[in-house]
Amino acid sequence: MPRPTPAQITYGTLTVVFSTLAMLLLSQTSSGIGIAVIAAAALGLGLLVAMTVPQPQPAASPAARVAPAARTADERVPVQRAAAPAPVLAESVREPAGP
Repeated sequence: MPRPTPAQITYGTLTVVFSTLAMLLLSQTSSGIGIAVIAAAALGLGLLVAMTVPQPQPAASPAARVAPAARTADERVPVQRAAAPAPVLAESVREPAGP
């Protein structure tokens, strides 16, 4: 498992602190059990936020960034062409013969 980035730690910590304060102020609880439930909920929320912060993508190696060399005439990839559509046979139209 990769180590958490500083951004993940920061977002998680701020989420725990602010959500704890908000829940304590909104619930106005004073019991020990209520405070413990709020603290556990804030920790869970902070963990969820920290894990959903996107991880930075590793940089591509220098060899992968080099553009491929141009192909020579001998190395050209054949292009597949679509087959020509089948000819549509028109129904013969009979016209009355002239007088």
